[in-house]
Amino acid sequence: MADIARVFVGFDSNEVVAYHVLAQSILEKSTIPVMFSPIVLDNLAGIFTRERNSLQSTEFSFSRFLVPYLCGYEGWSLFMDCDMLVRTDISELWALRDETKSVMCVKHDYTPKIETKFLGQTQTRYEKKNWSSVMLFNNARCRALTKDYVNEATGLQLHQFKWLGSDDEIGELPVEWNYLVNEYERNEGAKNVHFTDGGPYFHEYADDDYADEWFACRDRMMHVTQRDAG
Repeated sequence: MADIARVFVGFDSNEVVAYHVLAQSILEKSTIPVMFSPIVLDNLAGIFTRERNSLQSTEFSFSRFLVPYLCGYEGWSLFMDCDMLVRTDISELWALRDETKSVMCVKHDYTPKIETKFLGQTQTRYEKKNWSSVMLFNNARCRALTKDYVNEATGLQLHQFKWLGSDDEIGELPVEWNYLVNEYERNEGAKNVHFTDGGPYFHEYADDDYADEWFACRDRMMHVTQRDAG
C-alpha cells in the first residue's frame, strides 16, 4: 500500500488564503502522495461543539486535537497551523515518525517577544507554547483524545499534552520543522517557517522574513495556463 501523508491543516475564515498557499508549498515539493484535510468548523457540526474562548487566536485552536478521532485512531497524521510555508520535501518530515511515541513536535523553549499578534489577538504565554502548531500524531496511541474530551478539556490540558500519560510519550522534531518567524533569527535551513505573529497576507507583516517566498508561492498557487489568443 502506498505511503500517503495525511495532512490536516487548521482553516480560519479570517485568513483563507493561508491554507491554500501552505497546501501549494507542500504539493510542489513533495515526492510522496499527500492527502489534505482542512479543519473547518462548519464541517464539524455535531462533532466539535465547544464555544469559542476569547483567548483563541484562531478557529482551530482546539479543534486540531480531533485529528486522531477523525482518523479513526489509525495510522499516522500530521497537523499544521495554516500560517506556515513548507520550503522542502514533506517526505523528510513524514520519515521522522517514531512508533515508540504518541505524538511528535518541535519542543520550543521561548518567551514571545510581542504582546499582541494578528488582528489584535493577545499573545498568550504558557508552558509548551507552540508545541501543538505542528504535530505528528501516532493516532492509535492518542485514544484519550475522544470527541467528548476535546470538547470539554481546558485549553492548557490540550495544548500542554495533559492527555498523555507522560511527557516521555512526546517525540522531538528538529526546530527547522516549525521555525518561528521573528522569534528566531532568519535561517536559510528552515524547512517549515511559521508566521506565528501574523502571516504576510496581513499588511503589517508583509515585510517579515520569508514573506517574499510566501508571496511567490501564492502567485504559483494562482497560476493558470491560458489558451493562446493567436
